[in-house]
Amino acid sequence: MTARPPIRFRGRSFLAMVLAPVPPVDQWLAELDALKQRAPAFFAVRAIILDVTGLSFDRSDLLDLCAELNKRSITILGIEGIGPTSLGPGFPPPLVGGKPIDDFSAPEPGAETPTAAPTAAHTPVQAAAPAQPRHRSFVLDAPVRSGQVIQHLDGDVTVMGSVASGAEVIAGGSIHIYGALRGRAIAGAVGDANARILCKKFEPELIAIDGLYKTADDLGATGRGQAVQARLDGDAIVVSALD
Repeated sequence: MTARPPIRFRGRSFLAMVLAPVPPVDQWLAELDALKQRAPAFFAVRAIILDVTGLSFDRSDLLDLCAELNKRSITILGIEGIGPTSLGPGFPPPLVGGKPIDDFSAPEPGAETPTAAPTAAHTPVQAAAPAQPRHRSFVLDAPVRSGQVIQHLDGDVTVMGSVASGAEVIAGGSIHIYGALRGRAIAGAVGDANARILCKKFEPELIAIDGLYKTADDLGATGRGQAVQARLDGDAIVVSALD
C-alpha cells in the first residue's frame, strides 16, 4: 500500500476589492447599477469584500444586501466590520484584521512559526520561502492587448506602448503609459493617495486612484485624446494636460 503524502497548507495573497455601502442603501445600489452599466467588466473575475463598518444592519438587512449583490453577479467572499462571531448559514465568512498586501513581510527562512500573507481567508504555510528583493518599478516593453491584466503591487508600472480597450493595468504606485490608454488603469491599488496616472493619449474606459474611480462617462471630454496626468485632490480625481 502506497503511503499518501501529508496534507499540505499553503498561503496565497490576492488583491481584493472592498465594497463599502453607505446609507441609504437603495440609493447606493442604484449608483452601483450605474457603474456596472458604464463599465460592465469592472467587477468581472474580482475578489470582493463587503465592508459594513458603521452600518446598523441586522441579519435580515445583511442577507437582503448580499442577495441584491448576487443578483448583480457580484459574489462576496467575506464581510468586514461585523465582528468575529460567525453569521451562520447563508452568509460569507466574517473577516477581521485585513491589511494592504504591501504591509506583509515574509518570515525569515527557518522561522519556527511562519505566517501566511493576508488573504480573504488564510491558512498557515508549511514552510517559509526566502525573502525576494522587491522591484519597485515594472517596465513592460510591449503594448497591453485586450483581455490582458498587468498587475504589480510593489510599485510603479511603465508601459512603453498602448493599453488597449478591454485591458487593465493595476499598480501599487503610479502608472506611466507611453502610448494611448484605452482600457482601465488602477493606480495606488494598495493604498497610495499620491499615485498618479500619466499617459500620452487619454481615452480610458476607467481610471482609479487609491480606490476612487471615474469611468469614461464620468470623465466626458476632459483631456480626451491628449497627453495628461490624473491625480487625487482630496476626494476627487483631477485630470490635467501635460506640457
